[in-house]
Amino acid sequence: MKQLEVQIMGQSYLLGCPEGGDARLLEAVERVDTAMCKIRDAGKVRARDRIAVLAALNLAFDLSERPAAPVPVSTDTASATPASPPPAAADGGLLLNSLLERLDAALGEDGRLL
Repeated sequence: MKQLEVQIMGQSYLLGCPEGGDARLLEAVERVDTAMCKIRDAGKVRARDRIAVLAALNLAFDLSERPAAPVPVSTDTASATPASPPPAAADGGLLLNSLLERLDAALGEDGRLL
């Protein structure tokens, strides 16, 4: 397994990467970095761990909205009508604000979960 050095929110990480997985790993790093920087730049959250949790929640929520992978169509059902397009994704800004409010409420005054 090879290792790649990447940067997320300006901090370096050395990550293990399976052979041939460079592009997928770099794409994942870019998604995480973009999500975390967007939250940081919104200015409401400064703690790196809280930013990471919010970014993870946003990415997981986005994944849960994606339709399941289509089942391959056999030749005898090829004449069936195609599936309807996936519903439009929720506005990212509204989702982010909603998640920030929920996290702030869960953390309470001291900023700790427990």
